[in-house]
Formats: sequence, structure tokens, C-alpha cells
Amino acid sequence: MTEAAVCPVHHERDHPLHPPVGFAEAVSDGPVKMIWPNGVEAWMVSSYAGVRQVLSDPRFSTRKGGQPEMRTDDGEEVLDPDQPGNINGIDGAEHMRLRRPLSRGFMVKRMNELRPRIQQIVDEHLDVMEAKGAPADLVTSLCLPLPSLVIAELLGVPPEHQELFQATAGDLFGKNGSKDEYLAHATKLAEVLTPIVGAKRAAGTNDDMIGLMANDTDFSMEELIFLCIGLLAAGHETTSNFLGLFTLHLFEKPDQLEILRRDPSRADVVVEELMRYTVGQLGGPGLTRGATEDVEVDGVLIKAGDWVSVSLMANLDEALCPRAEELDLERDAVSHLGFGFGPHQCLGANLARAELQIGLRTLFERFPNLRPAVPVTEMNYRNDMITYGAAEIPVVW
Repeated sequence: MTEAAVCPVHHERDHPLHPPVGFAEAVSDGPVKMIWPNGVEAWMVSSYAGVRQVLSDPRFSTRKGGQPEMRTDDGEEVLDPDQPGNINGIDGAEHMRLRRPLSRGFMVKRMNELRPRIQQIVDEHLDVMEAKGAPADLVTSLCLPLPSLVIAELLGVPPEHQELFQATAGDLFGKNGSKDEYLAHATKLAEVLTPIVGAKRAAGTNDDMIGLMANDTDFSMEELIFLCIGLLAAGHETTSNFLGLFTLHLFEKPDQLEILRRDPSRADVVVEELMRYTVGQLGGPGLTRGATEDVEVDGVLIKAGDWVSVSLMANLDEALCPRAEELDLERDAVSHLGFGFGPHQCLGANLARAELQIGLRTLFERFPNLRPAVPVTEMNYRNDMITYGAAEIPVVW
């Protein structure tokens, strides 16, 4: 059996946009067993084929997996796997019972209908940024408010509550909080959501996601509240971080930025390549599953009861595309793993794509001379969130 190694997920990066130091070397010979900072052991799989296998094989259970970093030092899960509406903690038919109705709200047609509103939100926030003048923080000016406002409006959260949701949603994805702190944040959102959901259910409306879930499904009230909290938090944290990281990668690679500036109509393909490359460069452990049977992955026998984490460095696997370790915005889109894979693939991928395409294209059309106000290596970054990202991005134009 492969010897256990210390997982470098919280270790220093030699560059903020590169994987943790030593991680690529640690996983280069196939699945290895690593130890999380809180003592949890898990196999690490990082090949493209291996990650797809783990995320699609029903013998790897998300219910038995959870997130090691979302456990306390004594092994207690911060998020209760038996919480009604915990769509990321269940498998099979029960998972599909929750997921299928939600999927209708994120269909491509619905996202295309939403694009004018996304464009309006981007334009309004860039108007404010320009009026205030340089330097500006791109995180607070655009990256954070854009996905927060869009997901709140998609769900049907009234405007007077959207600032609260934006402020609280990020706290739900912190790695270092206790179970009590997590529950306090979730309770704060639940207290606001409960009357909103109740009113939409009573009125029989279905013109937004909350109304759709409340009136066209058999979800319980507790399931509805928890699903709404999960969608708000997920829609806020991941897309905001990726919009920032995409911009930073383009700052670091001006030849690639010029490709986007020269032909902004290719923003859809550009976003796919940036997602592939950026997620791959994040490195470290990602989604985690629990083996319910003995399974062989990449020539290694993983036994029933073992935990398995996947690293989306698999996006940099040469088996996916030639020169996979390079960012190439002229590359045709490939089947990357940036939005996951299998039955738990990102529910809001179509929404994220629309926000990233519109946000990135408009940003560089509006500010063709946009550049970092300080070197990328001197900016502040957050390692205390599930998705790594920049805490601030000072820019001038």
C-alpha cells in the first residue's frame, strides 16, 4: 500500500496562481493516501480517467464522503448529512428526487432569458466602479455582487434582503468555523427565508425558483429552506472567486488576454478554457467520496470504508488535451472537470457560464487598459474557503 503523506492543501504556494508546493509531485505516481490537517485520511486521485471514475461510480458515495475540511478536529461533520434538503450529502433516487425539479430552473433556455438582466447588473456595477475612479477593488466592485444578486433574483429573494444574503453566504463556505458557527449563519438565513417561502407557497406563484420549488414539488418546508440556503451560498462563493481568478490569470498572461480583447465574441470558448486551466491550477484535494465496496482506481485497490478525494489537477492531464498545462484561449473547448462530473455535477453550471462570459467580456471591453494596481503576487488571497480565491484585486485603467 502507498505510504501516507501529509496533504499540502493548506501549505504555501510559491505563486498564488500555482498549485500548493509539492502537491503535483506527491500525486504524480497515481492514487496516494494523504492526511488532512484535521487527521482525516483519504486516497487522492488526480488522473482525468480516475477522477471521472470516482465521481460517476455509484460505489463511491457522497453520503459516505462529505468534505474532510468541513469536519472538526474530533471528526464531527460541520454539515449534518441527515439534514433534510442536503442535496450534496445523498445518493441515488433520493438525490434525484431533490435535483430533478431544481434542474428545470437552470436549463439553458432559462439562463439565456436571464442574460439581459446579468448584462444590466454587470453594466451598473462597472458604471459605479468607473465613477468612483481608480484604483478600485474588482472583488467588491463586481466579482462578489454579480453572482450574489443574480442567484438572489433567480430564486426570488426580495431586494431588501439581498444585502444580508450576500454578507452571510460567504460565511457558510469557511473551512475554519465550528459547527455552531455554521448553524448560526444558516439559522440567520432560514429566519428570513421561511416567511418568503411560506408566502410563495400560499400564493401559488411559480415565476421564480422558490415559487417553483414551493408549488411544483413535494418538498417539505425544511427541505425548501435548506435547498435555498445551499443555492444562495453556492451561487455566491464559487462564481465570484472564479471571475477574480480568471482575471488574474489573464493579467499574468497578456498574450492570452489579447486573444479575448481581439475577439470578445469567443467569450464562451474562452471561459471554458479558463475554467479548465484555473481549476487545474488550484491543485489540492477537491470533492470527496466514501467507497462502499472494494474498487480499483488507476491500478490501486481502494477498500470499502476508505475515503477518496479527487484533485481537479486532472484538468491538466495530457489525456484530456495536448499541452494541458498551458492556457490556450484559441483552443477548442474540451470536456474539462471544472464543474465536476457524474450525478453531482454542478447544478448551476449554465448560470455560472453566463455570468462568467458576460462579466469577463464586458469588463475588458469597458476597460481595455485594465491592469493590476499591484503585482498579482502581492495581493491577498483566501485559503480559509472551500474555493480558493483572491480577497481583493486592486485594479487601475
